[in-house]
Amino acid sequence: MRTEDLVRMLAAGDAPASVGGAGARYALALGWGAFAATLVMALTLGVRPDLAEAARLPMFWAKLAWPAALAAAALLAALRLSRPGRRLARVPVALGLIVLAMWGLAGISLARAELPEWPALVLGSTWRSCPLLIAALAMPLLAGALWAMKGLAPTRLALAGGAAGLLAGAGGALVYALHCPELAAPFLGVWYLAGMAIPAALGALAGPALLRW
Repeated sequence: MRTEDLVRMLAAGDAPASVGGAGARYALALGWGAFAATLVMALTLGVRPDLAEAARLPMFWAKLAWPAALAAAALLAALRLSRPGRRLARVPVALGLIVLAMWGLAGISLARAELPEWPALVLGSTWRSCPLLIAALAMPLLAGALWAMKGLAPTRLALAGGAAGLLAGAGGALVYALHCPELAAPFLGVWYLAGMAIPAALGALAGPALLRW
């Protein structure tokens, strides 16, 4: 939509959805997307059999907190980009700090390990499949996030699509973490981030076509 069309629409009183309406729309879309991603994970990959034991380890909760924090920041970015004239403010800084926090934890882990142990800490045993599986599980969430966003009023379409994709990727990583056996911070800082970056890139590429209104 052109700027002058938007101005006419607002002047006529046909405003975009309210903040509460936007939140409800995202809650519906992401709820169904998370349900679908979890169902696919459980039926095709399976929940790790030692989940109860793993849940006693602090690093397991750090593994969940890492994509959860990114998802929260990406949701805030998506909500703001869903409406015209809203600034991202400090959201990009928050995203950067979350990534740097995991990288800092990874650096500490590597510093405490012997040099021959570094490849195992970075690559683990699933580095080839991890990013692709995260991206695959993120697809229902990406479809939901783009649906929610399209029903609002995004204007920066590529950036908005990227935010929706990052939100979906972080959600996919959260679901995948219930299957994934890896706990090393260097692995999480590299391959989980790569997995989340794939739907973010897809969302940015698809945004101009799918979010136009």
